[in-house]
Formats: sequence, C-alpha cells, structure tokens
Amino acid sequence: MTEGGDPVSETPHIVNDVMTRTVVAVGRDASFKELVQTLGQWQVSAMPVLEGEGRVIGVVSEADLLPKEEFRDSDPDRFQQLRRLPDLAKAGALTAEELMSSPAVTVHPDATLAEAARIMAVRGVKRLPVVDAEGKLLGIVSRGDLLKVFLRSDRDIEEEVHRTVVSYLFPGSSIHVQVREGVVTLGGQLRDTTPIPVAARLARAVEGVVDVQCHFRGVGRDEAERTL
Repeated sequence: MTEGGDPVSETPHIVNDVMTRTVVAVGRDASFKELVQTLGQWQVSAMPVLEGEGRVIGVVSEADLLPKEEFRDSDPDRFQQLRRLPDLAKAGALTAEELMSSPAVTVHPDATLAEAARIMAVRGVKRLPVVDAEGKLLGIVSRGDLLKVFLRSDRDIEEEVHRTVVSYLFPGSSIHVQVREGVVTLGGQLRDTTPIPVAARLARAVEGVVDVQCHFRGVGRDEAERTL
C-alpha cells in the first residue's frame, strides 16, 4: 500500500512496459521503392519517418503507398479527383516526406495502456511511435503489445488480487478469490457489503483481468447472494 493507504498494483500499467524498442524507421528522403522494400523485408505495415537526431515527423504505411497502384492506369473523372484529392497526391508521390501522414500520432512512454488504447481507437491507427519529450523515437507500441497483459497466468492475477484488493478492503476476512481464463470471482460472507463495488473496480483494474464477478453474502442482514 502507499502511505495514504491506497493499494498499489504491481503489474505493468504504462507503455514503456510493453512497447517494442527495436523499430524500423526511415528518413524523409527515402524513395518509394525503398519504402516498399523495407516494409516487405521487416514484415511491418507502417514505419515512423525521422529527421535530425531521431525526431518523429510522420508515419508512412502500406495504405499510403497503395494509391500509386490504384491509380496507375486509371483516369479519374473530375468528381473523383475532387473526392480523392489526398490519395491522388500520394499516387504521384516519390518520397517518404510526400507520402507520410503528418504530424504523427504518438504517445509518451509513461502513458497508461488505457490511454494508448484510447488514442488508437479515436485516431484509427494500429500502432503508435513512442517518443520522449523532444519527440525523439524510443520505440513503438501496437495493438498486439497492449494485449500482452492478457497473457498473465491466472495464478499471478489471483495473487495480485489478494494483495491489492482483498487485503486492502477486507483485512482478516475469509474472502476467497478464484481466477479462470482471466475472469476473477470474489466471494464469501461480509457484515458490510458496501465495499463490493469498490472491490470489483479495483480487481478489474489489475492487468490481465478479463472480467470480475462478485458473489458475496451479507451476514445478519441479507443472506441472499449479491452478484455484480
């Protein structure tokens, strides 16, 4: 617990814990063919574009490269030209600087996993370059990286729920914790059932938890099972 008595989670909560540190990146002058070759060689679908001493200025993806093939032998009419102007511009682009999406959508290493997931969802991207305060590349975090927390074993989750939830809210009680496939079940008898919503919230915040189910009985007041 902290000095103020709040429970402290022992599992990764920030991007720095799950990001990939070896990142394929290109300079702003990289040619179209070089971009295609690099994406294929490293089997990635997007790369940060850097300038200077590693500052991220944009991201180039397979989607940025596809318009060149799409419009290679087509003659779009006036309406399509106006509607697809950005794609037509990329169809004629030759370098990473002309093709990249800029400014890049990035995240800092101390951002929580929830914050990174929210940025991805809102901005419609599958990965985020991780940058320092000066915008220099530190790594990259993908959707797959954010899902790594769900690979924790049930035993690890159970032990943490005991330490950070049960011991904190129900010290000295006989509350039991069971975890199967990431689903946490809390149960037992309580004289005061008011902390149950808090217990569910704290357990759900433990990394790797898929869901939380509470099955408690109130002693002396309500013997009916209370399920959240």
